[in-house]
Amino acid sequence: MVSLDWYGVGVIAFLAVSLVVGTLTSRLVKKSSRRFMVAGKSLPLFFVGTMLAAQAVDGNSSLGNVSLVYQFGIWAGAAIPIGLGICLMLTGAFYGKKLNKMSMLTLPDFYYRRFGPGAEGISGVLMMISFIVLVAGNFAASGYILTTVLHIEFFWAMLIAALVVLVYTFAGGLFSSAYTDIFQIYLAIGAFWAAFIFFAGGFSGVDFGTILGNAPPSHIDLSGLTDIGNGALINWAGIMALALGDIVALDFMERVFAAKDGKTARRGAFMGGGLTLFTVIPTTMMGIVALYFLPTLADPFTAYPDLAINHVPFAIGIALLMGVLGASMSTANGGLLAISSVISRNIIQRDILKKWFKRPGMDDKKLLRTTRIFTIPMMAAAFILGYLLPQPGVYLILAFDIVFAGAWAPLTLGLFWRKANAPAAITSLVLGTGLRLLLFFVIPIELAGLDTMIPPVVSFVAFIVVALATQKKYPGTERHGVIEYVPPEEDVVNGEDLKGYTSPSGLKFS
Repeated sequence: MVSLDWYGVGVIAFLAVSLVVGTLTSRLVKKSSRRFMVAGKSLPLFFVGTMLAAQAVDGNSSLGNVSLVYQFGIWAGAAIPIGLGICLMLTGAFYGKKLNKMSMLTLPDFYYRRFGPGAEGISGVLMMISFIVLVAGNFAASGYILTTVLHIEFFWAMLIAALVVLVYTFAGGLFSSAYTDIFQIYLAIGAFWAAFIFFAGGFSGVDFGTILGNAPPSHIDLSGLTDIGNGALINWAGIMALALGDIVALDFMERVFAAKDGKTARRGAFMGGGLTLFTVIPTTMMGIVALYFLPTLADPFTAYPDLAINHVPFAIGIALLMGVLGASMSTANGGLLAISSVISRNIIQRDILKKWFKRPGMDDKKLLRTTRIFTIPMMAAAFILGYLLPQPGVYLILAFDIVFAGAWAPLTLGLFWRKANAPAAITSLVLGTGLRLLLFFVIPIELAGLDTMIPPVVSFVAFIVVALATQKKYPGTERHGVIEYVPPEEDVVNGEDLKGYTSPSGLKFS
């Protein structure tokens, strides 16, 4: 039975507000799949930057960060926001502007336009698996908050959060994320810093130096980055997987595509990266604080909600709970939308209908309806995984390990190297992912981390070798009649992003 105190009342009110605001955004969709998936490519800087930060600062990088620090030291947890912040900075510097100009609906659209349907299908499946894992981690984080606050079983706590996210994702698509992120992410960041200042300033009644002195030296020194015995390989692997692998992130790229222009996408990525890096200190230090106040926790994942309820003032505690709950829901919302969009757009419309059955793709209304319908089974898949193996934090790194291994090289070389071609892309996708799976079983535990770092290097080198070897038969300078990555006519909605452009086939957009 639900047992409510003021924390429970506040969290339920927060869930209700999120549900109402997210659902009301259905009016902005206007029966358009493009508006549902990428908000009609219309969002200004404030929305883009806020949404990118909200996707990065989630239950994995907050609650998961605290639990990892509690168990393994500051670098095990800090690797998450550090890696994600670097990823967004790299996206702003190199990827965002170029990808935004392509006017795509999903990231696998890039693999189709640059390399063809084979690469599109493989990359789409890998990204779907990756994001089911990501959403599972955020459902689990939400479950830990609600089970602690409402005093209910973990199953029901997770289910409540998952259903709320499902309803407003189904209704408003990316618009629901845009409008709920505004109050969710800034509340979370403010709460993190308020809690840190409370403990660092000695307002808890314990000097912060005493708290730091209580932690094992290996938890707070640089050995987490320099000593293999203290997890250095794993920590560096986590940073690399997030900094580079998260560039191949469906939810990040949804927001990049939704920016009104390339300049906005670039600045939004920098804004999101800055906000993410701003959370490194407070969230990481909460794990060290938990070691002092909660030295004998049976479940490290309860450290965050325990601190919020029992060791800070009510105002800070309720903000901490709402913050991580909102951050988790925001990322789960973006993840569900991204997975469903890939299934409807890239798997069903282009691969199954057009390639297998030789039928025309779905019209806009059918595409919208199909995308919405698939949010339901995708929520169920992520829910089951998150319930059976609740591992916030670990799931985030695992999710991007998958795409870092095989999909990062084709995206990067496809954008910046004219000789990139389809055989190289498919080789890279298959070899990188296959090698990652193989190393998972054969790398000894003391060298864990190398199984993350080796596959993308092999994938990158293999891409270059295969591309050069097959250049005569598969020149990479042109694909689908598209030079320099200008979107093909068939993928542009109403031609609105190609005004003034004349395609290689002679079609003019006015």
